Amino acid sequence: MARPLIGRTIRRLRQDQKLTQQALAARLGISASYLNLIEHDQRGVTASLLIKLGHSLQVDLAALSGSEERQTENHLREVFRDPALGLDPVAEEEVQALAGSAPNAARAVLALYRAWRVAREDSSGIALPSGRLMMLPSEEARDFFGNHANHFASLEAVAEAIGRELGAAPAELNHAIAERLRHRHAVHVRVGPLEGALRRYDPASRVLDLSEFLPRESRGFQMAFQLMLLEAREAVEALLDPVPSTQEAAALIRIGLLNYAAGALLMPYAAFLAAAATLRHDLDLLAARFGVSFEQVAHRLSTLQRDGARGVPFFFLRVDPAGNVDKRFSAAGFPFARFGGSCPRWIPHTAFATPGVMRVQLAELPDGAAFLCFARTVTGPALRWGEPLPVHVIAMGCDIGRAAEVVYADGLDAARARTGIGLSCRLCDREDCRSRAFPPMEHRLALDPLVESAAPWRFNKPGH
Repeated sequence: MARPLIGRTIRRLRQDQKLTQQALAARLGISASYLNLIEHDQRGVTASLLIKLGHSLQVDLAALSGSEERQTENHLREVFRDPALGLDPVAEEEVQALAGSAPNAARAVLALYRAWRVAREDSSGIALPSGRLMMLPSEEARDFFGNHANHFASLEAVAEAIGRELGAAPAELNHAIAERLRHRHAVHVRVGPLEGALRRYDPASRVLDLSEFLPRESRGFQMAFQLMLLEAREAVEALLDPVPSTQEAAALIRIGLLNYAAGALLMPYAAFLAAAATLRHDLDLLAARFGVSFEQVAHRLSTLQRDGARGVPFFFLRVDPAGNVDKRFSAAGFPFARFGGSCPRWIPHTAFATPGVMRVQLAELPDGAAFLCFARTVTGPALRWGEPLPVHVIAMGCDIGRAAEVVYADGLDAARARTGIGLSCRLCDREDCRSRAFPPMEHRLALDPLVESAAPWRFNKPGH
């Protein structure tokens, strides 16, 4: 496995803080020329120097992992390998140089590519039945949460202040929230039949209707959401700077932030972080302790990125049976494919075969990076007879170096129980994959009518 190169990460963090090489070198007690070699990955970083770097740059050691740069590199590879662009192959060294030395330029390239894809789809006539062209704001919302590492200190502060005033144990929190809604905001909560919705609030009558189909933990979350809608609005609006490009994107981000604040109220940061460590991130035990759902716990675990009190960096993914991803966060630095489907060998897709059962996988990427991944299906209620149940897989994971802190790693042989996966079929060079849907973009097919291979696609790597 290649040695992690963190020089470019150090350079990015230094430049973000407007520090010269001379200024940072002085803080570290080394020469500027030596720091220059480190930033160009020509010198290694000792453990003691790594600690000094974290202190000097005021970041946790996890921030020095280079995950942001690797994620940018993977997105650039996807862009440069799109055959529709008609580009000559871009050398790996150039991809790394662009992501590491010119991160703003790299982000501009990705933004231009996204804009080009939207324009291409629009010109192809992708439209609603009314004829109006459809432009989804979901990517802008994902970028927003990704840029904040899915952690919002201001919302945590609001939730903690409200939680202290409520002073309720988890078993009593739903009642306490309902009482605060009634006494402070004159909002009455009503549970019963609710046609076509799970929650509906009428500002005129100040009645919050919740569907009788919602289980207790979901009712609690919806009440917490309503409370945050009334009490955290100022904090939410302050985070929308710069203003999103469309009203739809702004609305998606607002709802996401209110969901975040509701989760922070139901699962207070310090108490939840301590319980997660004690219970070794057992999602079912955490859900029982805080009176919330499996999905709510999974989402909360992906937000524990407070400076000085970080939890295990997890990625979080929610995917439907068709492979569509509607939620995705990556504090763990997992390199999600941004512009195409993911690997069919990866656990979010295989977990659908065993509904309700936690599946565990040690997934190894082509570059040798390995992650402990775990996934389980969750099912929503059917609102009427004959309606298919909405089913999703909730998948999470962390770097294999943190696997010992997670209960789902117990009994696994970290050296042998690895499953090789790729980012997506078109970016994966694995020759023996029987699950491959498409050949890699940059390789020529090896078609031989005399040979039937176990793998669906045979291809020649460059130079063969």
